[in-house]
This record gives sequence, C-alpha cells and structure tokens, in this order.
Amino acid sequence: MASYAGVEINKVSFKTLLLDKSMYIIYLFLGIALIGVLDVFYERYFLAAASAHDAGLNPGSREVAEAMRAAVFGSGGEVKREAPWSLYIVNYMYMIYVGSGIIFIVAAADLLGDKLIKKASAGFLTLGLAMIIAGLFTILMDLNITHIHQMFLSPRFTSGMWLMLPLYAVYIPIIIFKIYLTLSNKTQWSKQIAIFILIMSLLVEIVEFYIQAKLFNMNEARNFWTTYPFLPLYFMVSSFAASAAIMILYTYFSYRNTDRSKCQDMMSLIQKMTLYGVIFLGAYEATAYLFIDKKWAEIILFGDFKLYFYTYLALAVGIPFILLYKDFLNNSYKVLASVFIIIGTYLGKMIFVYGGNAYPMSDRFGVGFEKYGEYEPVREVIFFMPPIGEILVVIGSIGVVLLVYKLVDVYFSVSKMR
Repeated sequence: MASYAGVEINKVSFKTLLLDKSMYIIYLFLGIALIGVLDVFYERYFLAAASAHDAGLNPGSREVAEAMRAAVFGSGGEVKREAPWSLYIVNYMYMIYVGSGIIFIVAAADLLGDKLIKKASAGFLTLGLAMIIAGLFTILMDLNITHIHQMFLSPRFTSGMWLMLPLYAVYIPIIIFKIYLTLSNKTQWSKQIAIFILIMSLLVEIVEFYIQAKLFNMNEARNFWTTYPFLPLYFMVSSFAASAAIMILYTYFSYRNTDRSKCQDMMSLIQKMTLYGVIFLGAYEATAYLFIDKKWAEIILFGDFKLYFYTYLALAVGIPFILLYKDFLNNSYKVLASVFIIIGTYLGKMIFVYGGNAYPMSDRFGVGFEKYGEYEPVREVIFFMPPIGEILVVIGSIGVVLLVYKLVDVYFSVSKMR
C-alpha cells in the first residue's frame, strides 16, 4: 500500500484486477453493451437505403418513396418521428437522477452531522458517480457518439445538452474532490465543502429536472407531458425514492459480513428515508392525475397502459410501504422492498416516456400528428417496442456502473467503513 496526497492507494496489478472473479459479471454486462453498440451502429450506417438515384430510375414508385422516407426518418428501430423519446432517455433519466439523488442524500447527511452515512460516504459517493457516468454513456449512444463533434462545430447553446455540458463539467469534478477529501480523512474540509456540494447537488437536481421537463413540455403533440403538474418535482421525488432503495442494497451487500451492528443501524436509517420517499411518491401520483389531460388520464388509468401503471404503483409504492412500515430486524424485508422500488420506479419512467409517445392528441398541422407520410389522422395507440440493440445498450450500462465502482474500490477501498 502506498500513500499519495494523503490518500492510501492499494498496490494491485492490472492482471490481478482483470482476473478477479467479480470482474466476470462486469465482463458479461460490458459484452452485452458491446453487442448492443454494434447492432445500433449496423442499423445506423450499414443498412441499405434508397437514394435519389433510385428515385430517378423509378419515378413515381411508391416502394422507393417509402424506402426514402425510411432513410430520412428511420424505420425498424431507434428514434422515430412517432416516438422521439426512446429507452435511452428512460435509462439516462434513471441513472443520472438516481445517482445525483444518492450524492444529494450523502451531502445532506454529512452537513447534518450523521455519523453512520458519513462512515460509508466514500462508497455511496462513488456509486452515485458511477451511475451518472453510466447515464452519460447511455445518452451518448442516443446522441450518435460518432457525430458528437458536431455539437461543437455547430453549437446551439440553448439546446438541452449544451445547457447540461457546463453543469456536468463542474458537478463531476466536485464529486471527485469530495471523495478525495473523504479518503484523505480531511474531515473539517469535508464538512465545509459539504455545504457547497449540497448546494451544487440541489442546483444540479433542479436544473436537470427543469431542463428535462422543458424538453418534454416543448413537445406539444404529447399533451400527457405538457399537462403533468410540477414535472421537475415528479422526477425528483421518484428519483430520491429509488436512490434510498439502492443505498439499502449497497449497505446490505457491502457491510452485512463486516460490521453487523453498524450495518443494521444504517439499514434502519435508510429504511426510514426510503419509506418517506415512497409515501411522497404515492401522494404525488394520487394528485397528479387530477391535473393531467382527461383523455390521456383515461388511457393511462383505464386504457392500454392501466396494467403497467397499476403494476408500477404496486411495485414502487404499495408493496414497499407494507414491507418498510415496520422496522423488521430481518433485513430481507428491506432488501426485497428496495428491489421492488428499483424495478417499479424504472417502470414508472418507462410509462411516462412511452405513455406520452403512445397517443399523440394535438392538432398542430390540422390533420392530427404526422404519423405517416400522408399525415393521416391518429386513430389508435402508437407503441413501439425498443429495438434489440437499444435494449442491450441499456442492460449493458449496468456494467459501466459496476466497472467504475470496481476500479475505484480496488485502488482506494471506498467500500470500507471509515
């Protein structure tokens, strides 16, 4: 073990790291991500498409016209005019907001002088940072990573991504510096900067949620999004519930065999935070649909999405509330509740994104939403299953979270209670 700038660094060779048994799970998820990336790139760049030459050789051909339309607007997978928000957006929102929520909770606990979370803050902060990086990995795929340089060659400073670039350019280094202060045992500095990080976390949360809500609200064809009340608040409440749930899982698997008394105390503390998050989420959902467009509320509550919506409420609110209401000594109930919350809140994000895409009801162009080339009126619910490449990239993003955390933990032992 060596020491640099007050931080102890474990001497672990790359060979030892790469052959570690826990890395095999990471390899599995990264392999899934790689297959997804290759599939996406194949669809974007190597599928045959009609060109102007084909149109010249076959004037008036409907088949060529449809092929050219597919070449311009997309066909089998990825983003379409009918469904501009994809599974990439769902995963990006989930990873970024939940990771930021973990960092916010840790900074707040540090500021309030909570000693339990403070002892494990290095691990929590690293986990939150890893989730943010996984979210950025996902959105890079959505933005078409090979053309990312166009953002700088033709900048549009009012766009959502340009608003987020300076945000993350400041926010991520601050998180890394906070981790450094925790590892170097500079507790006084850590407490002082906790105020700054807490304010920054709060600002990042608000700005992120505001920008995301603005992007959704700009889409006038989806009245579901434009009538959702206090949209940034919805993202915040659901994300904090999921953040606390992930912190329960992390605590259980990291500390159950090392210090059982501290593990139990921390599980009980985070259980209360999770319970409050679940209650606030349930209260928000109970009132939100009083303000949402009536037709759209009927679709979500009583129409094509009702099974998914009530499953989401059961997983994210109902079952966890029952499991968390009483502080059981058996941690299995807390772990089970956290798993339900994680799955449920992810499903909730999917319902929000895909529900808004499913039934455009605006009339911007006089004949309904531009579903087809002929702009015929919308008569049925539109729903596209995400393509296999997109699904694989999203699943593989778990590997990004695990890899980032593993690399930091191997060399700096962030999982150790301090």
